[in-house]
Amino acid sequence: MKDAGDGTRSNEEARVRSVIRVAKSIGLLKDKDSRITGRVSADLVKEAKARTGIESDTDLIEYALANVAIEDGFVEAFQSTKATVPREIDLEF
Repeated sequence: MKDAGDGTRSNEEARVRSVIRVAKSIGLLKDKDSRITGRVSADLVKEAKARTGIESDTDLIEYALANVAIEDGFVEAFQSTKATVPREIDLEF
């Protein structure tokens, strides 16, 4: 993804740094004692690298796995609260 002048690329790169920092802080990246292989679409890899700014396949896989491993479930929790606040509640607006 090219930066459209709105900071999209720099925001994504900041997210990558943040995910890796959290994964390191909780010890997920201390040992490189496993190997993963697989075949994926070249277009998928190209787009993921362009979007994240990551150049190496290993770093891209590490980021993707760390992102899944540290997922906090916020989206699901937020969506599960949809329409749970009664309409008559006074929110002081």
